[in-house]
Amino acid sequence: MVYLCIDIKDMVGEMYALVEIKGRQYKAEKGSQLKIDRIEAEKGNSIEFDKVLMVNDDKDVKVGSPYLSGIKIAATVEDQIKDKKVVVYKYKRRKNYQRTRGHRQQYTIIKVNDITGV
Repeated sequence: MVYLCIDIKDMVGEMYALVEIKGRQYKAEKGSQLKIDRIEAEKGNSIEFDKVLMVNDDKDVKVGSPYLSGIKIAATVEDQIKDKKVVVYKYKRRKNYQRTRGHRQQYTIIKVNDITGV
């Protein structure tokens, strides 16, 4: 027999929001770091995102259609990084054709400071 022990603290979670940044969706919690596609911002700058799809606080869940109005995510740019290199190799047999290219995707690390307007 298996017993499950669930603490009431586990059932009540932190407030979080689903936000759309450059066509991708991210789960943003206060204090969390997100690795997003590169945006043009200097390290240490503060930025805001207003395309919030959903907000879940301790009391209720708000879902937009498609976005919620008046709710913003405030964040700070932590760093600009590059991912590991991906090697792209093309080859055609018996045609003396081969090409090798490399690609490093650029990302921005942001830290979520606050979810405002809830």
